[in-house]
Amino acid sequence: MQQHGDSPDADDIGRGDRQEPGTQPTPDPAKSVGDSKGYFPGSDDHDPVLITEAAPSLEDQHRARVRRYTFIMAFRVPCLILAAVAYSAFDSALLAILILGASVPLPWIAVLIANDRPPRRKEEPSRWDRPRTALESGQHKSIDG
Repeated sequence: MQQHGDSPDADDIGRGDRQEPGTQPTPDPAKSVGDSKGYFPGSDDHDPVLITEAAPSLEDQHRARVRRYTFIMAFRVPCLILAAVAYSAFDSALLAILILGASVPLPWIAVLIANDRPPRRKEEPSRWDRPRTALESGQHKSIDG
């Protein structure tokens, strides 16, 4: 059995299967490229294998929503500057008002998009309740006792 500090050849188990750090694995001639049935995510060393169907964490979702809100709101300041430039350069109040009018709903749109939850997966249950048939009313036997 290999102990801490022993050489990789200290035991016979798995001899020849070890690789030195930083080296590329040698292809196995027994496995041909034609045997592959497609690309499997995580089959290479660069992408980790996803083993869960869990939703992104709440922190990740919040970070994504803040990013979306910031991105949309970043268009509002340039719109205000562009309206001022349009009014002063072209002497066009109508063009400046149109640009300002386009920037007015941006905060509302940004809040709606940022507060939106991730889309539902097909596996999630529907919250829509279908109409249910009522039980027949009438005399029913009961046990007293």
